[in-house]
Parts: sequence; C-alpha cells; structure tokens
Amino acid sequence: MIFKQFYEESLGHASYFIGAEDTGEALVLDVRRDVDGYFDTAQRHGMRLAYAADTHQHNDYLSGICELPARGEVQLLAGGRAELAYPVRYMDDGERLQMGEVEIEVLHTPGHTPEHISLLVFDRARGHEPALLLSGGALLVDDIARPDLLGGEAAAREGAREFCHTLQEKILRLPDHVQVYPTHVAGSLCGGSIGSMLSTTIGYERRMNRQLAQLADAEGFVANCLDLGDLPTVPPYWRRMRRQNMEGPPLLGMLAAPPALQPEAFERLGREDGYYILDCRSPEAFSAHIPRALNVSSGSSFPTWAGTVLPDGARTLLVVEHPEELPELYWQLLRIGYDMPSGWLAGGMKAWRTHGRDIAGLPQWTIFELCRVMARDGELFVLDVRQPAEWSAGHVPGATHISGGEVPDRLDEIPRGPQIAVICGSGYRSSVIASLLQRRGYESVVNVLGGMTGWESAGLETEAA
Repeated sequence: MIFKQFYEESLGHASYFIGAEDTGEALVLDVRRDVDGYFDTAQRHGMRLAYAADTHQHNDYLSGICELPARGEVQLLAGGRAELAYPVRYMDDGERLQMGEVEIEVLHTPGHTPEHISLLVFDRARGHEPALLLSGGALLVDDIARPDLLGGEAAAREGAREFCHTLQEKILRLPDHVQVYPTHVAGSLCGGSIGSMLSTTIGYERRMNRQLAQLADAEGFVANCLDLGDLPTVPPYWRRMRRQNMEGPPLLGMLAAPPALQPEAFERLGREDGYYILDCRSPEAFSAHIPRALNVSSGSSFPTWAGTVLPDGARTLLVVEHPEELPELYWQLLRIGYDMPSGWLAGGMKAWRTHGRDIAGLPQWTIFELCRVMARDGELFVLDVRQPAEWSAGHVPGATHISGGEVPDRLDEIPRGPQIAVICGSGYRSSVIASLLQRRGYESVVNVLGGMTGWESAGLETEAA
C-alpha cells in the first residue's frame, strides 16, 4: 500500500492519497482544489487515480473533487446521507471498496456534519486487522470537530448527540494500534484545541483526549459540545463554502497567471466597483500604503483573513514585497472560492511612490505608546480582535472585545468619534481589521504592534473575563 498525506498549513487541512500496489488503483480523500499533486504522486508510483471522496461537505475550503473526473476516469464516492448536485456513487455504512491488497470500509460517522463518513483502511498484504482510520472530523488530534457549524442550537444539539454515538459505537471500538489521520489538523478552526501532531492513534486518543472523557455521561458530553464560548469565531466566507461544495465548485480549467500592472493601470482598475486591493506586506510596511487597501500579510493566516475582509465575489489586486510569493497567494484565494486576482503591482510600493501616486498611512503604536495615550485620553477606544479564549485569558483594562471574524457584521458597535486602537496577539490580525476600518471610513485608527504578547511580556496590567 502506498500512503501519502498532503498538509495545507494555512487552512489546517490534510488530504490523503491511498494506492494499491497490486492493481495500480488509487483513491484521494478530502480533495484540495489544486489537484496536480495527486496526479504527480500517482505518476511517480505508476498508479492511476480511480476514486475520490470527501468525508463531508466542508465549511472551511472549496473541494477540488470535481476537478478529478474532468482530468481522468475517476469515480466519485460519497456517504449515503450526502446531498450532492454532481454525479457520485453513494455508499452505505459498512460498504467496502476493494483495490487490490487495499480494502476500504465506509463508516457512517455523523456529528461534525450529518452526512459525515470516515474510511477504515485494511492493508491485506500486512494482515487482517485495520491499519488506518481516515477520520475527517470524527476524531482529531486531542480534539473532536465542532458540531455547531450548520445552523442554530437545535442542529448543534442533534449533531452532538450523533457525535456521542459515533465515538462510542464506531470510533472507540477500533483497536488501539489503528493510526488516525484527520482532515482537520493544527491551524483549522473546525476544532477548539487541536493538537500539533498531524496524526495520532486510537489508543492515544482514548487515553489523552479530554473531549472523550465525558462520553460515559451522554448529556454531559452534549452540554460540553454546546459550550461554545471559547471556540474560535469562524470567518464570514465559511457561510458559502458548504453550499458550494454540495453543488460542486466550478471547474478551474486552464489558469492564466495574472498580469503585472504598472501603477497607472493598477490605480485605474483599483477604482472600479467590486475591486479590492490586498496589500500582502507586513503590518510594519503597511504604515504607508495605497489608499483603501486592505492589509492581509502573506503567510499561513492569509486565506482566513482574506476571506474575513473580502466580500463574496470580490475581484482582487495584489501588492507584494517579493513577486515569488504570488503563486501561493493565488492558490490561497482560489482555495476559499475567490477568482484568480486581476493583477499585481509591478515594482511594488517603490514603483507606486516614484510614479507620484497618493499614499495613505496607518499609524503603528507600540504597547508603551498605547499605555501613554490611555493614561491621558479617556475617549480612546481599544478594540481587541482576538479569539474568545484569548480574550478570556487576559486583556487590556477597559478594552472592548469583538473577534476579528465578527467585525464585518458588527461595525455598528464600533464608534466613529474617538480614536480607535486595534490590538490582537502580535499586530497581524489587528492590522487586517484596522485596514478594514479605514476602508469603511473610520478616520482615526491605529494598529498596536506587539499586541497582547508584548503587553504581557512587559508585565503590564491585564483584566480577565
């Protein structure tokens, strides 16, 4: 058996390639949108992609599953409770797929979503015991996936009840030696405390996973699942991902690289309706930027925060420090449902400056500057945009908390009169939100560099929620 994990750090997403050496068939699970790596792996091992499946219809990224049949004879599989608008072979709980020495059993494992499946993998060349569980969101490293993403409290409660049954009757009945490979891994917002390892075992989770400790008390387990106060706030773009994954994301086809635009053409296009300039430089560099630009620095958090501040259907123009960053930025946007950018600024901000274009500023304060202004300005509005658990652990006295993912929907809670100092853990997220406030017409906004990490390192006073 050939087995390979593909890890996408920016989304906390893992997908999987399983190949049978006897027959040369391979299956891909929880397909990312850029599918070339799967075909490259198949070619390297002398195999062909024969099957593909998603464990569930994801909220956090667009699946690439529909790209595969467009590029070869790949049969798409799904659990019997999935509701999909594209052709698939539906498989019942306990049904098995044979690929040479590899046998795969479909387990119906609802909880994270109603249609959720996991794949139990047997390598008959090694014996008759199950070898791997590809668990999707049914079991994570040190965690389980949240059941609250599909609607209100009633849906979350039903999901938690199903989760309890899934864990007791399907997952924890497996032998301790079975290796577990989840789809949602470190960096995903589909769990509240996912561990840093990219795989685990049934035995490890049975002994170490605190979420499983309450399974003996079903109502206690459900109550714990519904205690959502410290779970991460999900980005606004998640609202449309599941629907698009059920319909089948549009095929990407042949992608053309966006053009390099000279400052005049870049400025002209950026003024058109529906266009958003994404400045992908650091918060420090963003202190001088193109007017109305949004600051989402390149790196592992880029897709989450781009999806937070960009509306559905936004057309984008990019400003980068280093052009070699561009291909990864394109894919980060495509993976969360945005079109290929319309262009990027040739020569970067140096070219913009030397062509005499307007420049806007975003003041950057250190934590000590924040302290000084707080001491003399009683009207200063300190906006903390961290996640709920971070806020609860300690924050600047007198600050107001709105998680960054909620800010676009809660702008009416942010006053337009006083000066606004935006703070997060380090200065990254706060720069994103400060740039959004500037674009929305807030005139006196500053970003606090160093954030609460710097505040606490300096021994400054905090409050706990």
